[in-house]
Amino acid sequence: MGAITTMAPDSSLQPQALPPSHSKSSTTGPVLAHGLEVGLEPRGKHYVCGSVAAFTNIMITFPIQKVLFRQQLHGIRASEAVRQLQHEGLRSLYRGLLPPLLQKTVTVALMFGLYEDFSRLLLHHGRSCGSPEILTRSTAAFLAGTAEAALTPFERVQTLLQDHRHAGRFRNTAHAFGSLVQQHGVRECYRGLVPVLLRNGPSNVLFFGLRGPLRRQLPEAHSHAGHMLNDFVCGGLLGAGLGVLFYPLNVVKSRAQSQVGGAFVPCSQVLLTVWRERGRSVVMLFRGATLNYHRSLLSWGIINSTYELLLKIF
Repeated sequence: MGAITTMAPDSSLQPQALPPSHSKSSTTGPVLAHGLEVGLEPRGKHYVCGSVAAFTNIMITFPIQKVLFRQQLHGIRASEAVRQLQHEGLRSLYRGLLPPLLQKTVTVALMFGLYEDFSRLLLHHGRSCGSPEILTRSTAAFLAGTAEAALTPFERVQTLLQDHRHAGRFRNTAHAFGSLVQQHGVRECYRGLVPVLLRNGPSNVLFFGLRGPLRRQLPEAHSHAGHMLNDFVCGGLLGAGLGVLFYPLNVVKSRAQSQVGGAFVPCSQVLLTVWRERGRSVVMLFRGATLNYHRSLLSWGIINSTYELLLKIF
């Protein structure tokens, strides 16, 4: 997803009794109630649900992500980015789909699955030493987000395939991976790792920590459609808000990963360079954030509602 000072505890932090009229799998209560029964569920359930939810999201939102990437990289308007894609033709619209499809399905699976596994492990040890549950849950979320950074090479290749300046240099995902490793070594695949780490851990802490409290603020649902709508709104608002909060890190990541070969420039220096290129304007630094907000609203709404639905189905 991506330090946190204060946060209201949710059902993932403090066990709460479910209403007697609903089963344990009901999402009438806070959305993280599933984590409290994780010991009663198949260990791989959360990984599978997260993976399928991410797959559904990527297939729907990839063209929007491509427009957003052009804005992050070049600081252009959305209309100009759309014109570029139109000029390149329909065949190239889904060019670069495989890396995010692989990366996102695995990343979201790890995000939900590792959070549940780390929570189970840390809560077991935390109770014996009296650690606050909010601390153990936050630590579990941070560790899960940090582990996701192992998949940075997929974001790296996605950046290269979406950058039209490299259109004639890399034919497809396999060719891009092979070229990077053969010409520059494995280390080149992890260019942009620092902004990814700075984004993933803190955003995960905020996502899992605020999901329950936000869910409780929504109107109580009395139907399956109502539950899905609440899950969509909850996930969408959190994803969109966090997307704006950490947007400059994604700009830095895109700029760093668009470079092939050469020195690894520090994250702060890349940010300063982009800021200077865009007229020392903070507004220009956030160019594309509006589209990113709406894309994240849709994307994380789909992920959260699909994930919760699959948990009940399985």
